[in-house]
Amino acid sequence: MDDSATRKDVKSNRSILQTVVINPVNLKCSSLPILTLNNQYSRNFHLSWLGFFVAFLSWFAFSPLIPDAISGDLHLTSQQIGNSNVISLCATLVVRLIVGPLVDKYGPRKAMATLLIIGAIPSGLAGTITDAQGLYIVRFFIGILGATFVTCQAWTTAFFDKNVVGTANALAGGWGNSGGGFTFIIMIALFNRLLADGLSIHVAWRAAFAIVPVPVLLFVAVLTLLVGTDHPAGRWSDRHKISRANIDPNSDDEFQNVKEQMKAEVDVEKKPDEEESAVGVTVAPVDSEQDPKINSELDIAVNKPLTVDIVSSVVTNPLTWLPALAYMTTFGFELCMDANLANVLYSLYKSPTFGQTKAGYIAGIYGLLNVVMRPLGGFLGDRMYLRFGVTGKKYLMLACGLFQGLISLGLGLYMDSQEHPSLIVIVVMFVIIAAFGEAGNGANFSLVPHCNPHSNGFMSGIVGATGNLGGVLFAMIFRLQPSPSGKAFWISGILTIVINLLLVPIRVPFM
Repeated sequence: MDDSATRKDVKSNRSILQTVVINPVNLKCSSLPILTLNNQYSRNFHLSWLGFFVAFLSWFAFSPLIPDAISGDLHLTSQQIGNSNVISLCATLVVRLIVGPLVDKYGPRKAMATLLIIGAIPSGLAGTITDAQGLYIVRFFIGILGATFVTCQAWTTAFFDKNVVGTANALAGGWGNSGGGFTFIIMIALFNRLLADGLSIHVAWRAAFAIVPVPVLLFVAVLTLLVGTDHPAGRWSDRHKISRANIDPNSDDEFQNVKEQMKAEVDVEKKPDEEESAVGVTVAPVDSEQDPKINSELDIAVNKPLTVDIVSSVVTNPLTWLPALAYMTTFGFELCMDANLANVLYSLYKSPTFGQTKAGYIAGIYGLLNVVMRPLGGFLGDRMYLRFGVTGKKYLMLACGLFQGLISLGLGLYMDSQEHPSLIVIVVMFVIIAAFGEAGNGANFSLVPHCNPHSNGFMSGIVGATGNLGGVLFAMIFRLQPSPSGKAFWISGILTIVINLLLVPIRVPFM
């Protein structure tokens, strides 16, 4: 291929990631314009993952420092460290259930900003901890920040159409989730810098919390309120106008005005010499290439405030528990690894050349893989959807969970069979586990919008909370086994395999 053809392909790909294609039925975006900030779809997408990303700077800030610095300063036992991990996950579980209905009522933007502001308060109090009880209390309230995942996924679901919502959710979730990996790098580097500047361990880890999480959380919260928008129709309270217009497109003149305003907002005038790379807007017909002929409830679904009837309908629907229980095994195990992997590696290989810093950096790989693997899972989910419908998303999700369980089982058996297990083998195996688990998470939230679409906030809250329940469950498995031990890994693997196999019979809508 010659250079001119290559340049043309690059320009074409860039244009796809900059052009806004609007589905006129619901005003959602049928493209992924992530390489620009010139429209509300792009801005809200980037704010959604950024809010989730910065939550990790506080939520997981203890994990890289607790194996040595914090545990030594507070004189913690391994049981107390395990207890603090479980308490943090329990808090997130509860708050995710609460935030889901609040998203349906007030919208994901306001819920996101509120969580970041509230979460900054206990983050600032981390420096006041003097014993295990203080650690439990602060980590419990910092766990509130884990609920930003619900607002992240509900926000992207509200703005992106069914043909790309899996990729949008997975990109936002994966980039946000990578905050868990970056937190290991940032907190360890900052802690070591503070020690090098002459601070004691007692002061350095406390100062690290004040320097990074608190100001960043507050800055992103303000940015979310100032730059973000609630819904493609404008305010969150205006979302019902789209539903009415779908019944009779000419019945709501105000809705027609909304569409014209939307087109004016995202339209960027093209210059003659920049036609291919300019950011533009296309209001696509429903049967265009960007939005195939797919008749789905998602086209007209509108978030409804929570009522007793809705709660009853959602919690008794088997379709609710298909992604929820699958997420319990994949994201739950990821949470457990983020909290425990550094401690496992530190216990296995502690030596003058292998300390807290090296264990933390290696463990950070698990979270960093979200940059690639979770988006890949969502992308594959969208591709499977176009070919096999919702059933394709279901089986992709379950297959990822099964492979995660099988490799975890193998890792546990390997660790128990070796007196001195190879670090390289263990790292390779947990990277494979992370790859399948995180791809499964991406596939999961490409499926979630099809499950109870009129209660997407509540549904996202249930799935997110069940993921945290899995984190608590797997954390308890690791808590009850001696560290280091392969037993916790193979028990977790068997549990993951069994749960995903049991979910196979649950039926999903075709589209």
